[in-house]
Amino acid sequence: MEISNKIIIAGGTGFLGLNLARSQTERDYEVVILGRNQPQTKGDWRYVNWDARSLGPWASELENATAIVNLAGRTVDCIKTPDHCDEILRSRVEATDILGKAVRQLDSPPPVWVQMSTAHRYGDPPECICDEDSAFGYGLAPFVAQEWEAAFQRAVLPDMRQVILRTSFVIGRSGGALQRLAKLVRWGLGGTVGHGRQGMSWIHEQDMNRLFLRAITDNSMQGAYLATAPQPVSNAEFMRALRKALKMPIGLPAMSWMVRLGAPLLMRTDPELALYGRYCVSRRLREENFEFEYPDLDSALVDLYR
Repeated sequence: MEISNKIIIAGGTGFLGLNLARSQTERDYEVVILGRNQPQTKGDWRYVNWDARSLGPWASELENATAIVNLAGRTVDCIKTPDHCDEILRSRVEATDILGKAVRQLDSPPPVWVQMSTAHRYGDPPECICDEDSAFGYGLAPFVAQEWEAAFQRAVLPDMRQVILRTSFVIGRSGGALQRLAKLVRWGLGGTVGHGRQGMSWIHEQDMNRLFLRAITDNSMQGAYLATAPQPVSNAEFMRALRKALKMPIGLPAMSWMVRLGAPLLMRTDPELALYGRYCVSRRLREENFEFEYPDLDSALVDLYR
């Protein structure tokens, strides 16, 4: 049976999913977004409701599709209460499990499954540069990534081409954590966070979309990749570059104790997202000659804020 020109984006109603949907509809793909809530942004995609836990009419959308891209999972930009930690884990594992059950019902399942994961899998090493072969880290985020990828390996069909993207900090115009950092910079609060040496691995939204497209269309792409630009920077360097892009000459630094108090009280988020980090570089993308349009942070921020 002939495969259609349709891409299924599971959990596609957030910043990353809508960016991907927009870029793929511009390339004349039919895009179907599976989500719990109708996206507020309008586009040329089609939205189908799912609960990410049980089979339903949504599963028929996968028949003859070109690819599944699974982004489903609760945001980690929150206070890490026990309930939130449970939701972060379950939302990822259960959504992946139910997609696996759905593809087993199909006569013609998609030939490729692109699975989101996270560069947090490598933990928070203070200095070393991580690539795909580096040791995995310890803590909540590495554990969630481990279980997420294990659920994918259980769910995916053996005949499907399998691509895992361990994604770093995606910077873009229309959403994500960069908007929050930019707001702090405009308020004059965009200085170094903590000691400032923690790694910030990042990727421009346009390069992320190009990487998704390559994963969907390039039959040689298989296995786990770090989805990150080739030049990670320290927190101090990142905030300096962001101040420069936004033409803000000053930025008050935030001591660690200030972040631990202010992040949960004022910004309703986890202070460790700012106080820790990692330096990641993809050995596999370099070896496979993936060319980044925005390999360095300055050029990426100039494009976003020009």
